Amino acid sequence: MQNEFYVRENKIIEKNEIEKEIELIRSIIRTREELKAANNNFEYAKEDLVDYYTYQIKANQAKLNYLIKIAKSKGIEVDMINDIKFSLWDDGEEVG
Repeated sequence: MQNEFYVRENKIIEKNEIEKEIELIRSIIRTREELKAANNNFEYAKEDLVDYYTYQIKANQAKLNYLIKIAKSKGIEVDMINDIKFSLWDDGEEVG
C-alpha cells in the first residue's frame, strides 16, 4: 500500500480566543441543561430507561466537570457563563 494522505476539500478557519471561549461557555450551558433534563427524566423512568438515564446523568456530569475545569483554567467565571446564557436567551437562541 502506497503512502496515502488526506487532502482537505475546504479550508479550516481557525477561531480566535474569544470565539473559543464563547463556544466553551455554550457547551457548558448546553451540557448543564442536558444534565437537568436527564435528572428530570430519571424521576419518571421505568424499567430499562432507569439504566439509560443513569448513564446519561453520569456522562453529562463528567462532561460538565471537564468543561468547567477548562473554563476555570482560562479564567472564565460562573457569572460570565450566566451572562452569556441570558444574552443567548434574549437573542432567541434555544438554550435548554
